[in-house]
Amino acid sequence: MSEEDKKMNEDNEEMTEDEERMTEDNRAKTEDEGMGSQQVKPPPPFSKETEDERFLQSTVAELQERGLFRGGKESWRVFRIMGEFVEGFDELSNLGPCVSVFGSARLTPADPVYDRCVETVRLLGEAGYGIITGGGPGIMEAANRGAQEAGRPSVGCNIELPFEQGLNEFVDIGIDFRYFFVRKTMFVKYAEAFVIFPGGFGTLDELFEALTLIQTRKVRNFPLVLFDTKYWAGLFDWLRDTMVPEGKISQEDFDLMYLTDSPEEVVAHVVSSQPR
Repeated sequence: MSEEDKKMNEDNEEMTEDEERMTEDNRAKTEDEGMGSQQVKPPPPFSKETEDERFLQSTVAELQERGLFRGGKESWRVFRIMGEFVEGFDELSNLGPCVSVFGSARLTPADPVYDRCVETVRLLGEAGYGIITGGGPGIMEAANRGAQEAGRPSVGCNIELPFEQGLNEFVDIGIDFRYFFVRKTMFVKYAEAFVIFPGGFGTLDELFEALTLIQTRKVRNFPLVLFDTKYWAGLFDWLRDTMVPEGKISQEDFDLMYLTDSPEEVVAHVVSSQPR
């Protein structure tokens, strides 16, 4: 075999080894992406206009286009809103002590946080608490599942969205709402505490609304527990390093929140915070 042929064979062997490495790298990348997709679901596409969206349209042109200025149609919405409040009050007023649980709807049962939520809520149920969630998938499903396992009321307050979202299979008492602000009232009014797992904008909305209500003393003796210290660490750092030095909040405001990774600590904090 000539020197040129030997060199060509060596080059071909190197190319084969490089291809094998690339194949292994691509396979590992695919497996990693697959694991991520098992733990987090993408949001569904928007498919319809909601009552909330129609209600919040405030420009004169939009209201006139829909004919809502003719015959006082806009003011008639108050009866639909009132009806939702009445339905919520009737369904939830006899539940007994409850805890509202929040977190990501995109999380799947493959995520370890799902099982931690089921465990936490089961312990809350065994301590005598019913559970209120948004009734959807993800953390809401995990919380309703934990309530069922404990034999406690499992409530789902579903909301009309631009995409279809039905109640999860672990909801015993389901209520459908058109208006976010009515639904949010039920979460606070019939709960003794909030337990908040990792989530997105909706979860942050519930967190900061609860903090505002506690800070302004609209609600009292209301424990606010955040689960998963690693997930919330960046937010706590920003609050401490930016908002406190600028005087937007005080150091004492951190006492309004309790951060933990332990289901048992969640239950102990909620129970110990209730007036005796």
